[in-house]
Amino acid sequence: MIIEKAKSYGFCFGVKRAVEIAEGSKNAVTLGPLIHNPLEIERLAKNYNVKYIESIEDIDNDVKRVIVRTHGIPKDKLHKLKEKNVEIIDATCPFVKKPQEIVEEMSKLGYDIVIFGDKNHPEIQGVMSYSVHNRVYVVLSPKELENIKLKERIATVAQTTRKIKDYLEITNYLIQRHKEVRVFNTICNATFENQDAVRELAKKADIMIIIGGKNSSNTKQLYNIAKEFCEAYLVESEEELKKEWFKGKKHCGISAGASTPEWLVEKIISRIKELA
Repeated sequence: MIIEKAKSYGFCFGVKRAVEIAEGSKNAVTLGPLIHNPLEIERLAKNYNVKYIESIEDIDNDVKRVIVRTHGIPKDKLHKLKEKNVEIIDATCPFVKKPQEIVEEMSKLGYDIVIFGDKNHPEIQGVMSYSVHNRVYVVLSPKELENIKLKERIATVAQTTRKIKDYLEITNYLIQRHKEVRVFNTICNATFENQDAVRELAKKADIMIIIGGKNSSNTKQLYNIAKEFCEAYLVESEEELKKEWFKGKKHCGISAGASTPEWLVEKIISRIKELA
């Protein structure tokens, strides 16, 4: 069986940067998981004593350094963190900071804010918090906008890991109904590249294995694209692989989410070779 990696996959710039920051910040804590990959989080805890806490209230006198996760944190939490007697190390991805800045600026100018994304995702919770007013609406489809009375001046941003075609559906809906719509494309280039690469590979593979955290938005997007074209499975570790998946298969494609380290990709490929 041929095993082929997608042309673009795995660690994006922001995740690579955050992991390097964590490795250089031994004996620190992160506020929430640094990235959405549990096995990489375990490695950082084991090798660098970088562990995560769920809330600012969990910071005790033993904590000296706090790393802000790649997804960022809400503005009010950042202010609370600054009140603590700790060193703050900001690992927020620069591509996540951009929509935060846009939302703050455009809300100050009086624009209603429409955010394309998952309102429960930490990135979006952080972005929302930068608005200076409460006219902020988080949606996943145009249908969710139907019952919202928006002003004529609207600014839109997107979660960095979303599909561009889904964002276009929302922006097209708004442009047809409102006089002024400011559209900011805040979807990360790495997301485009990984999605295009998985689509290209899935078209010629009989099976795709997508590697990454089950709580990772961008990994789920890769999985959803792959299964449009062939049999596909999303796994976090090699233990989840099943021999029957590969029976009769001739071409196995591999892709991985932006929080998936290369060591894990290679580990899973080795296991597939044993099973196939």
